[in-house]
Amino acid sequence: MTLSAIHVCSLSKVDEVVARTGAGHLLSLLAAGTEMIRPPAIAAQNHLHLVMHDIAEAQDGMTLPGEAHVRSLLDFGRSWDRARPLVVHCYAGISRSTASAYIIAAALAPDRDEVELARTLRSLSPSATPNPRLVAVADILLERNGRMVEAIRGIGRGADAFEGVPFELKVEH
Repeated sequence: MTLSAIHVCSLSKVDEVVARTGAGHLLSLLAAGTEMIRPPAIAAQNHLHLVMHDIAEAQDGMTLPGEAHVRSLLDFGRSWDRARPLVVHCYAGISRSTASAYIIAAALAPDRDEVELARTLRSLSPSATPNPRLVAVADILLERNGRMVEAIRGIGRGADAFEGVPFELKVEH
């Protein structure tokens, strides 16, 4: 077994993290209108930009994360060859990105215990507060029968922070 890495960060740290890690793939989760320039080291076909707000329930004028978003991020995660790291980011590196890293790691290791994975996420990022809507939709699509939702609920809300500290989540392959 070899390990690959998903690096999670905020929008402001994308260029730095991509350069430092030698990442080959990038997943961006941002609200409509948020300026984002793909780092030159990431080929266009290796960048997925999903537009959604960091909300858990429908709100007027905002894009609720939905099944199409989660299916896209799952397809992107599964197509990642893991030869080079994957960087996942949202605006603050706290909610949408941590949920997406958790989801991709769970999808790539279907036998990995959801609670162990959630606790690992918490130990790596004290501020991680995975978006519950993204996790709930993924839980259904991955047929985890509520285990992903419960595991994330079990780690609770992360420490208050304006911006998460970049971290690395190892995945098997």
